[in-house]
Amino acid sequence: MALGPRLDLRQTQSLVMTPQLQQAIRLLAASNLEIESFIAEALDDNPLLEMGEVSREAGEGDVSPAEEHDSGPGDGDQALDIDPAALDRDRETGDGEWGSAASLGGSGDDLPGIDEHGGDEPTLAEHLLDQVGAVAGDAREEFVARFLIGLLDEAGYLTADLRSVAAELGIALAEAERALEVVQSLDPTGVGARTLGECLALQAKEADRYDPCMARLIDNLDLVARGELSRLKRMCDVDDEDFAEMLAELRSYDPKPGCRHGGATERAVVPDVLLAPGKDQGWDIRLNEETLPRLVVNREYAVELRDGSSDKATRSWLREKLADANWLIKALDQRQKTILKVAAQIVKKQEGFFRSGVSELRPLTLREVADEIDMHESTVSRVTSNKYLHCARGTFELKYFFTSGVGSADGEGASSEAVKARIRALCDAEDPRKILSDDKLVELLKQEGFDIARRTVAKYREAMGIGSSVQRRRQKKLAGL
Repeated sequence: MALGPRLDLRQTQSLVMTPQLQQAIRLLAASNLEIESFIAEALDDNPLLEMGEVSREAGEGDVSPAEEHDSGPGDGDQALDIDPAALDRDRETGDGEWGSAASLGGSGDDLPGIDEHGGDEPTLAEHLLDQVGAVAGDAREEFVARFLIGLLDEAGYLTADLRSVAAELGIALAEAERALEVVQSLDPTGVGARTLGECLALQAKEADRYDPCMARLIDNLDLVARGELSRLKRMCDVDDEDFAEMLAELRSYDPKPGCRHGGATERAVVPDVLLAPGKDQGWDIRLNEETLPRLVVNREYAVELRDGSSDKATRSWLREKLADANWLIKALDQRQKTILKVAAQIVKKQEGFFRSGVSELRPLTLREVADEIDMHESTVSRVTSNKYLHCARGTFELKYFFTSGVGSADGEGASSEAVKARIRALCDAEDPRKILSDDKLVELLKQEGFDIARRTVAKYREAMGIGSSVQRRRQKKLAGL
């Protein structure tokens, strides 16, 4: 076979995203604050853009137990729905056009990228949320702990009544207390306290200085404030030297540990979706008007600029700005529709939670929601990042509603958190003379409709810190002495 140079003509197909499409995907995953900053820069950059009034009709709907929210995809749905594999092909093939995305117009080069906005120091809430997953005993406990973190004030104190929180989430007070212990174990030490005394006590325990004398000192902080040191020294039953050391130790503690991280609400969480009971046992679900950026093109100004320009460069610039403005308006509108569509499906799947609390969470995956609304799983993942839903039980990130689960008799499955709640309830209520084995727990759970294996029961039990039947028998025997 002869070897030599030659020319070949090959025809290939590839998927490449335009800059506009890449920007649309960033918009989909952006938080409220990022969107506000993005729009502010776009308004400064594009003289044809201006803020308009918000139209509520475009962002509301109803969801019933039997009927799915019928807000269909807009013209730009597919522009926001991207397979991650396509991104890999983009890197290999470089610039180009993708489908009809080129019709959105404009180069997109003048539009500011959301990823260019610098990140500030993490807030207290962000600092705590980064830690809670490694400390919580299970996903249910983490869920409640995250909710409590959202209630902390700037100084790191929990000002809400724990009984009210438990009632709001539909859980037992003891479970809320365990979640609070998780929060109080996080850094900085002292967060999650309900009083100044509790905050200082947490720090004393961390320093291994919380002995009976220090406990009495902390319990009588009002005497410290009034300067009644002699009385305090007698109450603590210590000499002058020890008392001076105790006071110095107490003054070294931080009464406002949360302020080290700029407060808990530096970046306030504004819900994107509002949920309320609707008609006929359904739900009224709508987008929060405060998070609906309403941009319009100033047509009169555009015509004025066009009529007043004669050179080609000016007219070309004007066409580019008009195309950029139209694209941004369309992308933002489609972002809102996609958020509403995903949120509506979550509400439909997790209706039990909204009616009864955490124990009714159902197993749910991103793929399941994606299949129901005919979108890619990665699109649903972007939509649920940094997006929040407000309901009667509080404000939750959309990602909170995706939980693992086990099978159940009704064929729908049950959340692993609901199963763990039943295991804990059965163990707490067991007769000390008839401790339930894992096999017996499996039998009782199956009677309640949970199709679960013995090894899964053992795994859940151990994850919650519940001992084996032998250990529980010994513990309850000792408790009864």
